[in-house]
Amino acid sequence: MSETANVTAAALAIGDELLSGRTKDKNIGHLAELLTAAGIELEEVRIVPDDQQRIVEALNALRARYTYVFTSGGIGPTHDDITADAIAAAFGVACVHDAEAIALLGAMYAERGMEFTEARRRMARMPVGSRHIDNPVSGAPGFVIGNVYVMAGVPAVFQAMLDNVLPTLQTGIKILSDKVDCPYGEGEVGDALAVIAKAHPDVNIGSYPRYSAQSFSTEIVIRGRDPQAIASAKTDVEAMVSDIASRKTASTV
Repeated sequence: MSETANVTAAALAIGDELLSGRTKDKNIGHLAELLTAAGIELEEVRIVPDDQQRIVEALNALRARYTYVFTSGGIGPTHDDITADAIAAAFGVACVHDAEAIALLGAMYAERGMEFTEARRRMARMPVGSRHIDNPVSGAPGFVIGNVYVMAGVPAVFQAMLDNVLPTLQTGIKILSDKVDCPYGEGEVGDALAVIAKAHPDVNIGSYPRYSAQSFSTEIVIRGRDPQAIASAKTDVEAMVSDIASRKTASTV
């Protein structure tokens, strides 16, 4: 693993069940959390149906734009698990039964006393030129081709695969953050906060509204890679909050 200034990523979640609401995605949030901790910026997420053309179009757009693309779903044993075929089509290579994966799965099913059916053999299909992603949960491997990491949709399996992938990735300079708890709503701070954000282009300033006890407040979060830039922006945000408080006090006198 090596470190560089700007490493980016996208996620491509595949499956009709995600778009219909039958399955609630649990992988994107987990992926975002781990990538952020590694200094890799997850900049885009797409969800596409089990349609080869749609998968190919999305994948080709994402892999050309970002350092890494992580996919989830569609590498199981059923007829609608078409991710491996779509990835192969996107790279312009054949999708074949990988000999190593066949041997791995064959041994696993034999040990369990289960028939290695044609449906189960589908889980050994990969684009030519792929490398395995180990699956310590259920055995069937994911795969890597180019800058695309293809993993299962089942959260426990996805997470286990991701744990094996992360140590191999190029990482970025960690993103730091600080915050100011502002007792005023976004409507009161929005204009001044925009001025501050423009004055501090080296950080990202986000505002997150809160509502409790019949009053609005705002959590203002400052993110960046330079601690001094974050501290400078925080000083201005705190000054803004103090200025609003002073004006409110003056208006009641």
